[in-house]
Amino acid sequence: MNTVTDTTMWEGSLHAGSIGSFLNKPRVACKADALRAAGATVAFLGFPWDGTCISRTGTNMGPKGLREASEQFLTFNANTGMDLEQAFTFVDAGDVAIVPGNSVATQQRAEDMVAEILAADAIPVIGGGDHSITIGPARAFARKYRRCGMIHFDTHLDTAQDVGGETLNHCCPIARAVDAGFRPGNIVTIGPSGWMNPRSELAYVRDKGINLFTLEDVWELGVPEVAARAVALASKDVDAVYLTIDIDVLDASQAPGTGVPTPCGMTARELLGIITRLKGAPIRAIDLAEVSPPWDPSGITSRLGMRILLDALAAAAASR
Repeated sequence: MNTVTDTTMWEGSLHAGSIGSFLNKPRVACKADALRAAGATVAFLGFPWDGTCISRTGTNMGPKGLREASEQFLTFNANTGMDLEQAFTFVDAGDVAIVPGNSVATQQRAEDMVAEILAADAIPVIGGGDHSITIGPARAFARKYRRCGMIHFDTHLDTAQDVGGETLNHCCPIARAVDAGFRPGNIVTIGPSGWMNPRSELAYVRDKGINLFTLEDVWELGVPEVAARAVALASKDVDAVYLTIDIDVLDASQAPGTGVPTPCGMTARELLGIITRLKGAPIRAIDLAEVSPPWDPSGITSRLGMRILLDALAAAAASR
């Protein structure tokens, strides 16, 4: 009888009605002391907020969808040999306690919780939620790492100053990151579609000097070149890089479960091909926004979202 335990093998919890944690990892209070005591080096934080959606709602169910999808994945990649369990100790830090209808209070709570994770020297992995989920966490990140860069995948530029007077809208996270202290020259946006961005947001990108690789740039330059340039630009003279991925950067056929499905967006292979090449960037925070399970009963988008997070964590592990 074989008594050797394979730590990369699935357990019976896959079908046992698990507690619904990220990768079935233990729940730990989102406090620096508790996270340190647990030895956490990666903490998943759900941000179930879609209070600023200008299109289809449902991203408040994103964290639940990602947790459910995570049960189908291992932390070991048999193709590359990467074992995330050897690089990190994972915990689930719960969810941001949303204040319905109140963006200011909700973002402050998110900022405070991410600050606790960063104070424990752990990497926050934030699952949302509309793309305003980047705002509070980015503020905490910029306080922790004064010299910081950002790599941003999105079909949108997200540089609106406000939407109808709301400055914490999901069209505004990159502008708010600049306000928080991210240097525009260290911000790289990849994948925007030309038909889905207003003139004023493009003007902001150009005026501030944010680095932009459009959808057409990805096609023409190719995955390796875009990845190499993104790493160089985001990492130059910085201490840490924040990776934010809006799943609507992907073609709608591959990620239908989102608020603004993109016709002819990036392919999953293009996105993952770039992410796997980000190992040269000092990635110290990751978020995945705009997963909206109600629009994808098959769960394709949530599962792809989990694949994206795992590949992003593999890049972060390599960068350490």
